[in-house]
Amino acid sequence: MKKKALIFGVTGQDGSYLAELLLKKNYEVHGMIRRSSTGNTKNIEHILDSIVVESGDLADTTSLYRIINNTKPNEIYNEADQDHAGWSYHTPDYSSDITGAAVGRILEIIRQTDKKIKFFQPLTSNMFGKTDICPQNEETPVRPQSPYACAKVYAWNLVRYYRDVHGLFASCGIFYNHESGRRTENYVTQKIVKAAILISLKKQKVLTLGDIDIPIDFGYAPEYVEAIWKILQLKKPDDFIIGTGETHTVREFMEIAFKERGLNANDYVRFDKRFFRPGKTSVLKADISKAKKIFNFSPKIKFNKLIKLLISEGLKKYQ
Repeated sequence: MKKKALIFGVTGQDGSYLAELLLKKNYEVHGMIRRSSTGNTKNIEHILDSIVVESGDLADTTSLYRIINNTKPNEIYNEADQDHAGWSYHTPDYSSDITGAAVGRILEIIRQTDKKIKFFQPLTSNMFGKTDICPQNEETPVRPQSPYACAKVYAWNLVRYYRDVHGLFASCGIFYNHESGRRTENYVTQKIVKAAILISLKKQKVLTLGDIDIPIDFGYAPEYVEAIWKILQLKKPDDFIIGTGETHTVREFMEIAFKERGLNANDYVRFDKRFFRPGKTSVLKADISKAKKIFNFSPKIKFNKLIKLLISEGLKKYQ
């Protein structure tokens, strides 16, 4: 029989790549979609006929119960949350509920309906926040610097509680920045890629950014999604750092992206303190030795190759 997977957040970057991957692996894929007045299925339009769409919302426990109880999945992947650290400063209540408390809702429903369901929860390197340890591993103490990161810490503790106390197969991936053309323009990488392309086409004049000198561990989303699936196929549930182990600044990203379009970034980029975040983190760099040892995680698309790929994907979108 086919394995059955349920993806919360199937319309997002990671959720849509995950749906594609699971379809290739012959899963029956169900994806929850919440109501949006503007429509939010752009990333899955090409596979809508191949998946089963479920209507619901992480804020609504009754819809979560109905979907899990009716679909009876073998695996649940929770790729839905308020995943923008900068936005969370303005929406701490919403971010805490959807990114943190909702994880408890899902796990409790699993506990009450079918404890054999395997569960995956993505986390963020932002949980480490202000740290003197670099690179970070799975044992590094957390000190979050945003409501988003605080909510992810809560989610992590909920997963470990349900794993330790109730015996659920619940695992986490602690993800560092991972990009693709499916990122929205709310993220600085896509903002830069779009500007570099449109300025080179004389359709935009300048790009305004905030702080661009903090080193970041940049990776490619489809590779990280492959790691998600491998984590749930292990014999025992566990938590893993997923990143590249390399850091580069947003300034480097910006300069290379503009150079790819034959431009000098300094001629077009302006800075505005309104885009600076109130909470700054230390250098967040992944120690992926555990993931490499346990399931041979070794990302192939790193910084320079990633930027070339994003520019290529951006040209298809913005030209």
